[in-house]
Amino acid sequence: MSRRGRYQLGDSIVAIATPPGVGGVGILRLSGPDALAIANTLCGLPQDKPWRPRYAYLRQFFLAPGEQIDHGIALYFPAPHSYTGEDVVELQGHGSPVILGSLLEYAVRQGARPARAGEFSERAFLNERLDLAQAEAVADLIHARSQSQARAALASLEGRFSAAVEALRAAILQTLALAEAGLDFSEEDLGDEHLQSLAAQLHQLQRNLARILEQSRSSARLARGARILLLGAPNVGKSSLLNALSGRDSAIVTPIPGTTRDVLREEIEVDGLPLELLDTAGLRDSTDPVEQEGIRRSRALLESAEEILLLLDASRDSWSEDTNLLAQLDAKRCTVLWNKIDLRPDFVAPDLGVPALRISASTGEGLAELRSHLRQRLGENDDSAWSARQRHVLALEEAQEQLAEAAQFLHLDTGEELLAQKLRESANALGQITGVVDVEEILGEIFSRFCIGK
Repeated sequence: MSRRGRYQLGDSIVAIATPPGVGGVGILRLSGPDALAIANTLCGLPQDKPWRPRYAYLRQFFLAPGEQIDHGIALYFPAPHSYTGEDVVELQGHGSPVILGSLLEYAVRQGARPARAGEFSERAFLNERLDLAQAEAVADLIHARSQSQARAALASLEGRFSAAVEALRAAILQTLALAEAGLDFSEEDLGDEHLQSLAAQLHQLQRNLARILEQSRSSARLARGARILLLGAPNVGKSSLLNALSGRDSAIVTPIPGTTRDVLREEIEVDGLPLELLDTAGLRDSTDPVEQEGIRRSRALLESAEEILLLLDASRDSWSEDTNLLAQLDAKRCTVLWNKIDLRPDFVAPDLGVPALRISASTGEGLAELRSHLRQRLGENDDSAWSARQRHVLALEEAQEQLAEAAQFLHLDTGEELLAQKLRESANALGQITGVVDVEEILGEIFSRFCIGK
């Protein structure tokens, strides 16, 4: 069944396609079977007025017959060769919220319905102009916070991620056909060659899926920004460093230990690399239940961080408790920051076996070196082959699990019925990424996150 067959797409929709507020240009977008007729009314033209496809017309815009409010460019994209796969008209006028809002209201009076968030992209998916991963990439491209994110989203929009997923899904279905051949000829002895072929194909499928999954995990991390955890004892300067790196007073800074009770998050960019900074509660023994909860959350974030910045106070003479904490961390993801060197200019840092930098969060000394260090440590994987979301990662993990169970059934020689079922479930998990299997229950969640007009 086609995507269109499961939905009613007979109504026409309208939305302002430019961001809220005043701008030089504002765009009103119409899509649906009555888009051209409604546009003719808004432009003061006869209903049977023909439009040349993809031709820029200079039109007057009206709120009622004879009541002109603006003029600008009008473009017509006939179905099925439009973004949504339906007739689409764009009116590009001046970016006044009053003008655009009035034109939208007039379009609604002529029979259009205000579009829901993401409904234009949803219709592009339903009319098979985009698959689901490509449609999600539209939102990723709009919300890209760095060039790396933009390049990855564009690659997905152009179908690179979808092609990789669909090629793997097709290979799984080929293996499924081979397994089902064993069922069809179960009374005949297909010999060891049949089982060896299945085992070889399953092994290759697992390798290919593992590669796509790893790339998608990296892409999902890029989408949210590499996560950096600021860790250390109370009053060592974590909140001051967060403020210094973000360029604003996001965290409260006081000389009182335990001021930070919850995890504070800030998004920054370092040479185009998006980073998520997490300022955590200082790690210490505390009887305060609120501070205890903040410390628990700090420890829970250790596994999810790509980089841990352990701040130590260079103005002190002993760091035994801090070095004990360092021994509990993953050294490969850890950098020691000797903070407050402005209070001790002659400080010589001891070698703790991990990368270390001298900084002063209050004066800014060493912060340029810290940014360069982070770019070097985290920027090596910032150019992803495509953009991916956590939904995609979970679907790939489900497909991987089903393939692993299929390989186990083959090894145990429990019958090819169970093997075939696991292959089928693996293919279905991949199909949810691009929308080739039924994904109706998740469409509302996906497209509700889009901006209205896209």
